[in-house]
Amino acid sequence: MFYTPRKMIRVCSGCLIMACFVLLFSCKDSKPTSADARLRFESIIPKPVSAAMSGSTFTLTNETMIVTEGSGNELMEVARFLAEKIKPSTGFDMKVSSGEEASSNGAILLTLEGGDEELRAEGYELSIEEDGIKIKASSPTGLFWGVQTLRQLLPEDIEKSSSVQNGVWEIATGSIRDYPEYSWRGSMLDVARHFFTVEEVKHYIDLITFYKMNTLHLHLSDDQGWRIEIKSWPNLTKIGGLSEVGGTEGGFYTQEQYAEIVEYAASRFITIIPEIDMPGHINAALVSYKELNPGPSINREPGSTRNTGPKPGVVHTGIEVGFSTLDIKKEITFKFVNDVLRELAMMTPGPYLHIGGDEAAVTKKPDYIAFVNKFKEIVKANGKKMIGWEEIAQADIDSTVTVQHWDNEGYALMAAEKGAKLIFSPAKKVYLDMQYDSTTKLGLHWAAYIEVDSSYIWDPAARVPGIDPEKIQGVEAPLWSETTATMDDVEYMAFPRLPGVAEVGWTKAENRQWNEYKIRLANQSKRWKVMDINFYRSARVQWVD
Repeated sequence: MFYTPRKMIRVCSGCLIMACFVLLFSCKDSKPTSADARLRFESIIPKPVSAAMSGSTFTLTNETMIVTEGSGNELMEVARFLAEKIKPSTGFDMKVSSGEEASSNGAILLTLEGGDEELRAEGYELSIEEDGIKIKASSPTGLFWGVQTLRQLLPEDIEKSSSVQNGVWEIATGSIRDYPEYSWRGSMLDVARHFFTVEEVKHYIDLITFYKMNTLHLHLSDDQGWRIEIKSWPNLTKIGGLSEVGGTEGGFYTQEQYAEIVEYAASRFITIIPEIDMPGHINAALVSYKELNPGPSINREPGSTRNTGPKPGVVHTGIEVGFSTLDIKKEITFKFVNDVLRELAMMTPGPYLHIGGDEAAVTKKPDYIAFVNKFKEIVKANGKKMIGWEEIAQADIDSTVTVQHWDNEGYALMAAEKGAKLIFSPAKKVYLDMQYDSTTKLGLHWAAYIEVDSSYIWDPAARVPGIDPEKIQGVEAPLWSETTATMDDVEYMAFPRLPGVAEVGWTKAENRQWNEYKIRLANQSKRWKVMDINFYRSARVQWVD
């Protein structure tokens, strides 16, 4: 029989108690990562280059402060953005201070010191420890994208803006290193078929910002409506701005309102790309100024299937396209084009003007090429670079031009051969106005039915064989508004597909797999509910309620 003296038991018991006390004391400030915090860390969209958890937790409190290290107004704007995002749901009035307090425990440090070349302009490193958080980048843009990741790591209720929430604001500790694959990651919002207000456009900017998209392309004119004030041609908005699809009241942006949109976008590191679609899709201008009309002798392309349909120069509230054009022989035509592009360039700080150029079915091909060549000269004279839909590849374009591929691979190859850069917006993959399936009440399906997996499973670099990947600037997801009249409609068509397109633009193709992505996507639905985003509950994803 094994014999243990009572004194030994008492000593060992004391040792055990002391050991437990020491262990408890030494770990009192350490908290294991909760299941929810781990799940959030594992569900970041777009997927980072690398991410690893370290097993504990940082807790946001009313003592947490935001500290900046570096100089410049943009750095402070990023810090204030973070503080403003955190305050409504937590009630924490976070102090924002400069680098002299950078060593404070419990601080969120935003630093421009130590960013490396690989991170480039938009990359960041995020380090989360029990006693503080550090986001490091080479530019304020990188810090801003790091802040978007930090938002996803916080509990979903952080997005509630109506009232202070009870809860513990835990973040899993660990490290993230991240930078984008492509420099152009964006969406297009068609405000011409249906008009969207300044506040609605700002809301859409917030949605794309959350997933690190950096470009918003605004389709400002079409057959159905003209949406931007041009002071030298006031009837464009006085007459052309009053109509939209379905015959409901349209609308337009004054130059001051457009400037407000541009400024708001810039505060979120978003570049606004304004589009005036020419020489086709121009009926709203023809309605506004009869002298721009080519007249009844308009030349239509031989063999065109669009020789019947809406009459140019008459208010159009349907969805048909390809029936309108400018007249290259009229002197007033290029006075109009010059004035419009001049004023648009003056109010747009970004480097690009988009001249449209698609579906010019009733413009003779030689005239079309001459139009695009002239547009290029005018855009350049106004200090901007020209972007156009893929059909402009037929003209004399060069490396200063960007071509937006949407349908015809031949045009994409032609553009690349002429030295142009490319944005990939394949209609069969990323047109957000396409129906999910035959039961979807909104949207069209002329390109395809596009389910959430289809919009994700593609590689820009492999989309058109023969194109050097170096010529691809990135990806853009257009949302045409023939059937989307409200922001609820827009959200339903954009979500859940838009985050996937954002990841296609941000994350290397070899690091993306649908079976893994759909799990991360499913976990985003809790946050979308808090953000009151109207999304399509695709059966391809097991959503987390």
